[in-house]
Amino acid sequence: MSDTVQAAGFALTADAIDPERLRAGLEHPSAGALATFEGRVRNHADGRSVRLLEYQVYPDLAQAEGERVVAEALDRFDIIAAHCTHRSGILPIGDMAVWVGVAAAHRGAAFDACRYIIDEIKRRLPIWKRETYAEGDSGWVNCQVDGAQQATSGGNDGAQ
Repeated sequence: MSDTVQAAGFALTADAIDPERLRAGLEHPSAGALATFEGRVRNHADGRSVRLLEYQVYPDLAQAEGERVVAEALDRFDIIAAHCTHRSGILPIGDMAVWVGVAAAHRGAAFDACRYIIDEIKRRLPIWKRETYAEGDSGWVNCQVDGAQQATSGGNDGAQ
């Protein structure tokens, strides 16, 4: 990749995320900074013990919107490359649910773009999250429709 070419990517996967492979894809001789974010399944939420999470995805819309978010980061921030991968399916405690990586010449742009990507992915993508609690019950959480999804879905259908 040349210094003037920016690389972007977004992926959905049911498989475990390999951060080393993703990080290697962002290497560039002009990159003095690499900011990454790993979102993992934790064992608690809102004072309750959580056993696992399930992510359900509307793949076509999520893929298109994820690509848009990463492309926006490339346009808004002085970065060289960016990538985000989000899981779907049932994830036990400790599993990585989402990975974001950004390469830039300087740390400020890398941090800012990384935060922008994860915040927009959580806000805009049609990814539904269900927590299963230690007591055996479960519930869908953070399910709201925003922005482009509102127009596409026609209302609040539980999208995250």
